[in-house]
Amino acid sequence: MNMHSGRGIFGIALALAVLPGVSVAASVTAAAGAVTQLSGTLSVQKADGSIRILSQKSDIAPGDTINTQRDSFAQIKFGDGAQITLKPNTSIKIENFNFTQEEPQNDSFFYKLVKGGLRAVSGLVGKRGDPDSYKLGTETATIGIRGTTFGADDCTGAAAGQGPCAGLESAVFVSVSDGEIIASNQGGTVSFLAGQFGLIDSVERRPRFLSTDPGLQ
Repeated sequence: MNMHSGRGIFGIALALAVLPGVSVAASVTAAAGAVTQLSGTLSVQKADGSIRILSQKSDIAPGDTINTQRDSFAQIKFGDGAQITLKPNTSIKIENFNFTQEEPQNDSFFYKLVKGGLRAVSGLVGKRGDPDSYKLGTETATIGIRGTTFGADDCTGAAAGQGPCAGLESAVFVSVSDGEIIASNQGGTVSFLAGQFGLIDSVERRPRFLSTDPGLQ
């Protein structure tokens, strides 16, 4: 390659880089969703370890760990219509999100509740194509989401007996307002339907039903 052709290619790349909506960085991860409501402080730790404060309309991408601070709430809406509301002192990690309107067979949504609590409404992922494509990971079980409005609260570890978990045993608590969730771990698999509550206190013990609301709504 001669010097003139090298300069020409560089010039084209530079021109593309400054055009709106055009990116020459193949490593940039497409947004999975965005912050739609926020009260308080919300931060993100990116896959590269960098941390920044988020605001309403900030993008959320696969690999992000999202954190609410004390007395803070946030709602995130994803590309398939799913919504997740984060309670105070909550962290979730978006492991993967794949949604293309014309390709339901490739749907995938998996995120982890690192700590705290959330309420969620599922979108199209989990309602079409593979029913096992939408899952939530917790400390004690993996939860499959089937077209559902549900809640999950982690009262294990440092959260046990503290704050909203005061008076409750050390466990992950789940609730279903609509649809179905399926909690699975080494102890077995249990399906929870609308109006039901449950807890999973160990990865080795089968999830259990609760007769009443544990008070984490």
